[in-house]
Amino acid sequence: MFIKNYFSLVLILYFIPSALYCLYNNLSFINLSSYDPTTYFLLLQFRVVVTGVIFQFLFNKRLTRLQWLSLFLLTSGCIIKQFEHSSLSSSSSIKISNKNSTLIQLNKETISTVPSLVNIHLIWILVQVFCSCFAGVYNEYLLKSDRTNQVDTMLQNAFMYIDSIICNLILLIYFDYQHPTLSAIDKFFNTLNLILSGEQCLILLIILNNAAVGIVTSLFLKSMTSILKTFASALELLFTSILAWIIFAIPVSIYTFIAIFIVSAAVYLYSTNPVVNLPKTATVNVLTNASIHINNEDMNSKISNIANEQERRIIV
Repeated sequence: MFIKNYFSLVLILYFIPSALYCLYNNLSFINLSSYDPTTYFLLLQFRVVVTGVIFQFLFNKRLTRLQWLSLFLLTSGCIIKQFEHSSLSSSSSIKISNKNSTLIQLNKETISTVPSLVNIHLIWILVQVFCSCFAGVYNEYLLKSDRTNQVDTMLQNAFMYIDSIICNLILLIYFDYQHPTLSAIDKFFNTLNLILSGEQCLILLIILNNAAVGIVTSLFLKSMTSILKTFASALELLFTSILAWIIFAIPVSIYTFIAIFIVSAAVYLYSTNPVVNLPKTATVNVLTNASIHINNEDMNSKISNIANEQERRIIV
């Protein structure tokens, strides 16, 4: 009975990151329809700093100035990397004629000269950033918490995927405005047939790939930290550019060179003073081993002192 209640508690706790990841994935479609890809990915880079803030809050650990500096450098490097796409899109845009540009200028003057910085689209993308950061850090918290770390990591992954399926089914049933007249059962089977059909087999491959990424991420967070995961994500951007240059002969721009330099500096700074956040059991084992080592040293020291004292007595 205790084991059943314990597993039920873990299953309920994983509803929090599952719901946040579900909201994040659906907000990505909404925000991509409101922003161009460059602006969208630029705004998402603030996940690095937000992750640091949430990490401090959940684990009650304060980051050092050097760690914060490495996070800000990492954010700057990712932003500079995205400027490459901005320059490419602006250089390939169609030039507007003088007449049209004059009309656009007149229209801009008729609109308020102080644009609203806070709008619904910005709020949605801030919510998406928060969902991504809080879900990632909270997932690490559950993997390392003394209440849940006794459960096998793969079983925790199963709990999280079960909760994710439930959250996505709720969104599919109650927020599907394209087919409001269909029943919940019909929506479920229509979606399942779409995924399993031969024409849409790539959807199933994407699902399997993302599931594998999620499993690897949980193993990563079990032994490392969500802050280190942000560094790995940033390095992914740079390695993708380098591999594209090697495999497809796509030239590496000056923005990529600058981003590589800044991100490398951020990684070096972080490596000199990384965040240590071991699971509770690992921390106890480390402290136990350290105390055993200290006790052994004390015992050896006492034995050595006794032996020296006996030698003195024999000599006397």
